[in-house]
Amino acid sequence: MAAREKVKAVEMARSFFDTYLLPGFVFQSVIIGGGYGTGREIAEFFLSHGALGGLLGMGVTAIAWSAVLALAFEYARLSRGYNYRTFFKSLLGPLWRAFEVLYLLISILVLAVLGSAAGEIFSSSLGWPRVFGVIALLSGVGVFAYLGGKAIERLLASWSIILYAVYGFFLIWVASVFGDKIALAFEGGTATGAWHVDGLRYASYNLLALAAVLFVLPHLKTRREALMSGAIAGLIGVIPGVFIYLAMLTQYPDIQAAPVPVLKLLESLKSPWFFVVFQVVLFGTFIETGTGILHSLNERIASVFEEKGRLFPRWARFVIAVGVLVCAIFLARAVGIIELIAEGYGALSYAFIAVVILPLVTIGLFRIVKAKQNKEMEAAYELG
Repeated sequence: MAAREKVKAVEMARSFFDTYLLPGFVFQSVIIGGGYGTGREIAEFFLSHGALGGLLGMGVTAIAWSAVLALAFEYARLSRGYNYRTFFKSLLGPLWRAFEVLYLLISILVLAVLGSAAGEIFSSSLGWPRVFGVIALLSGVGVFAYLGGKAIERLLASWSIILYAVYGFFLIWVASVFGDKIALAFEGGTATGAWHVDGLRYASYNLLALAAVLFVLPHLKTRREALMSGAIAGLIGVIPGVFIYLAMLTQYPDIQAAPVPVLKLLESLKSPWFFVVFQVVLFGTFIETGTGILHSLNERIASVFEEKGRLFPRWARFVIAVGVLVCAIFLARAVGIIELIAEGYGALSYAFIAVVILPLVTIGLFRIVKAKQNKEMEAAYELG
């Protein structure tokens, strides 16, 4: 009896994790990548508005993510859109290709940032040629793309938990050493510039990660589960960013010019062992992001094979993942990480608002409400 209850408790815990936490961890895994994890995007979109303005901007990002993901998860549940091709065909009809073009453009841009950041870490931290960082990234992403969905699900969930622990410890350590500088940054600080606009722009293009989350959403069975899971995912996604943001305030404003700001923070701690640990975790986030993005692309192709009654071979997953990543890395070699984030992400964020956010909060919301009304009418008819 006790053994049965124990098994039941484990199953309930697993179900809770898969329903309410797994989508958020997958979302966070994909967005953290080469810019968020390194602090580069934080510097570009938030620190530029001052200590208070940046924190307010991150609040806007969190609200936008939670609201849009809640709608998106419920729409995916209703439409059974568990890959981006099915999801956006249902939402946009013939115009779904606009999302695919946009998705490919921003995917290549994000992967280029990953390649640039991977090379930067191997060069700055180990003194090795940048190509070694690129090869390591290619190998990690290629292996997980080959292994497929379940392995990727386990990678994204487990590494996210590790990341939370390491980033939280990092903030506590930095605050214990330089806490007075964090307080000083906020003291008398004002919010400068359009922090609310940058918070929304940052939230918008990072909704690229929605396409990578869809494959774990079959766990959601009810409207309540979908809405709560989406709202929680927005919070899970932003918390590590807040950790890095607060830590970066100890070196503000000089840290804004650093290509990989977290390296500057790590150097200030003068701890070789933690430097190594953080580098390993950070590099793991690059593999997470690259894997999530390329898995969603593979799943889109696999859906076409499935419609034709054919099996999408594993070797093809590997070839596509490595091929797209190699193309992106050529872009990374031609343009620096700072320029990539400042110029590429900013422009594409507006396109994401038009193609993803606006359709979800209009067409998507209308269909969700209509589906609820139809269900209530059916229930009333059966009772009558």
